[in-house]
Amino acid sequence: MKRVVITGVGAVTPLGNTAAAFGRALVAGVSGAAPITHFDAAKFKTRFACEVKGFDPLDFFERSEVRKYDPFTQYALAATEEAVRHAQLDFARLNRDRIGVVWGSGIGGLFTLQEQITEFARGDGTPRFNPFFISKMIVDIAAGVISIKYGLRGLNYATVSACATSTTALIDAFNYLRLGKADILISGGSEAAVNQTAVGGFNASRALSTRNDEPAGASRPFDVSRDGFVLGEGAGALVLEEYEHALRRGAPILAEVVGGGLAADAYHLTGTHPEGAGAYLGMRAALDDAGLRPEQIDYLNAHATSTPLGDTSELRAVRRLFGPASELRISATKSMTGHLLGAAGAIEAIACVQAVRDDVIPPTINTTTVEPEFSQGLHLTLNRAEHRRVDYALSNTFGFGGHVACLIVKKYPA
Repeated sequence: MKRVVITGVGAVTPLGNTAAAFGRALVAGVSGAAPITHFDAAKFKTRFACEVKGFDPLDFFERSEVRKYDPFTQYALAATEEAVRHAQLDFARLNRDRIGVVWGSGIGGLFTLQEQITEFARGDGTPRFNPFFISKMIVDIAAGVISIKYGLRGLNYATVSACATSTTALIDAFNYLRLGKADILISGGSEAAVNQTAVGGFNASRALSTRNDEPAGASRPFDVSRDGFVLGEGAGALVLEEYEHALRRGAPILAEVVGGGLAADAYHLTGTHPEGAGAYLGMRAALDDAGLRPEQIDYLNAHATSTPLGDTSELRAVRRLFGPASELRISATKSMTGHLLGAAGAIEAIACVQAVRDDVIPPTINTTTVEPEFSQGLHLTLNRAEHRRVDYALSNTFGFGGHVACLIVKKYPA
């Protein structure tokens, strides 16, 4: 099968609206959490989130276009524009029949859905819906709009696997490319769910942290005092390209994708298997796909959302696969970004690309007292980035419904 490389990345995140700004903030251990500004959260159990900051859609679109796109699509287009520029793609000189998009979102246009239903409910029952309501809301529209913007006529679709969504998209893109079904695929994910509907819903399911007096310290994976995840938003875009095609056009190669694993917990609607059964299978499948042994992985970007059960089950799976005395470095960048739901895998894949490119492991911040079960034998890279060689990085993402997606990237020689 063909080799697949990453030639461009782009990001819109709570830590910065470019991939470079995002990477610098990760290494510096910056928290993106702060009181919610998108709506008045005074009556909600959780009143903070990791919002995108300083994003003006008019920097990217005409005013007439802005009204056509939900924020999740706006974030997708902005991140993609950076990735396309980064990859030095000149579409006029490329075969756009063999360039496509595999994009994901866990929820899609939730702002639009909430707005339209609320306005209808407040009215007299007369249906006065925005003509762009459906096209703004549906999950696949970001993939469609990206292809329309650049005239990309290759394969085009959206993935949905809850919080594993954008890693699933990346694995799909990887598989299509190595099978020779395309030359270039733009892949990743976007989410814009910091609104009343999502915060209220996640509060009702007791998934969110309620540490309102200390937002910046609320996401604390592996810590004994963790009480839930911090909701985030944004997008991550990656340009995946068939290796020989990238060489022929002199593309900048950032890293190589070498393995992907998909599995399921088959256990519970929202909870993870106590022993991380699906997580173990997904990581094992990714290793087998890449032809690697566990000891060859240098860095794991853990799913680790800062929920009491989820973090524990993942580390049990990690210890089972890698062994109690592994030199594997583990960190949870959600301690800084919050949980971007369907976009989490994309920005965490970018974090892995930066780790293998720069030989630096971002920290897990806010964690002061590790669960006693894991206080020995696992290197959790707490509170300060670690500079060491990283040849292979593994990214874990899991979602409601038991979805598991694991991706491995490899250092590309300078």
